Amino acid sequence: MKAKGSIKIHTDWCKGCAWCVLSCPKKVIRISDEINTGGYYPAVFQEDGDCTGCAQCALICPEVAIEVYRE
Repeated sequence: MKAKGSIKIHTDWCKGCAWCVLSCPKKVIRISDEINTGGYYPAVFQEDGDCTGCAQCALICPEVAIEVYRE
């Protein structure tokens, strides 16, 4: 059985460094077109993707802005 996961990105904490985008093996994270309260373009999770819950995004995030969930 294949692991299924999802993530929650705290967009107000995110500074848009894109480390999570680069580290995601399934490419389900992108940079938003909208600015957050800090004036940055935050990362956003594409829920229709194939996230496995590997947590690479959370491990690399310097702002600790990502929570990972596995089903």
